[in-house]
Amino acid sequence: MAEPRRRLRSSTVVLGGMGVVAATLTACGSDPDRRCVDRDNYDSVYGYKVVADKNCKSGSSSSSSGKKGKGGSRKTGGAWYYDADVSKGRADDGTFSRSEAVDRGGFGCSGSGSGGG
Repeated sequence: MAEPRRRLRSSTVVLGGMGVVAATLTACGSDPDRRCVDRDNYDSVYGYKVVADKNCKSGSSSSSSGKKGKGGSRKTGGAWYYDADVSKGRADDGTFSRSEAVDRGGFGCSGSGSGGG
């Protein structure tokens, strides 16, 4: 004998649909993942050293860390590094170009993926 079809409540369908929309918007946000890194502290195996966000300022490639030594204030080559793989306080395989990071896209974003062959 055939079992009767189970009906989904409209609230279940609405909540499920909203979850999909929320996931898509989150994955396709206009702000890519970014880390503040010290451009002057690079290791060829592990990448750039991640530093505190206060060392990076919008529109600026470097800023003062506030520490003073014999030569005055110490400069940190702090810069935003986008879409990087971060491990053990180091960031690698990213880009310093925000627009390039946005163009990389993600799940459901236009511009994601690559052309064939």
